[in-house]
Amino acid sequence: MPLTFQTINHGSIAFGFFNIESDMLLLQQYFFFADDFCRHISTCAEYEMWSPAEKIAVYEIANPADVGDLMGAINGVRYTGFIGDTYRKFPFPADPADFKQNPLGFESQNIFREMIAPYAETREIPFLRLKNRSVRIGDYIFDQGNFHELLRYVEQGGFPRWRDNIKPDYVNSMKRQINETENEIFSGLKFDTY
Repeated sequence: MPLTFQTINHGSIAFGFFNIESDMLLLQQYFFFADDFCRHISTCAEYEMWSPAEKIAVYEIANPADVGDLMGAINGVRYTGFIGDTYRKFPFPADPADFKQNPLGFESQNIFREMIAPYAETREIPFLRLKNRSVRIGDYIFDQGNFHELLRYVEQGGFPRWRDNIKPDYVNSMKRQINETENEIFSGLKFDTY
């Protein structure tokens, strides 16, 4: 389930997994897959300095109504927009104990690509390291601490966390690369604290 995170330039915004059967993340109006996000972070962590020309491919849903009603879809009462389509296909589990992020969610990417296509445009957005250890993702700028919160969220499987505490390989690779990096944007980042 997406949570609220603080940006420097737009206040509180939503970020996170929105359906347990997918590794797709939302960042307000942007949607992208967690494996792409983690590989991008791993690549950035390979270098002491972050390249200023980085971009990440996303699906952008410009009309908020086309995003849909997450709580309505979770509760099975309102299936609107893209999120409504995802919950028609992959409903919220009947037993709340089964509400865990599927570590094999990347296997459903083609299904989610088909579902999002009528609502979104594909584009590349900036993913930049800025001065003062801040990071820009598309329209949103995060200070170092809030950027770290995004990474911790993904590493933990968000809320409700990874099923059986099994993390996908791409998450483990990102974590390993961050733990080994000298890149100062990741300094002080501790996992298992989210």
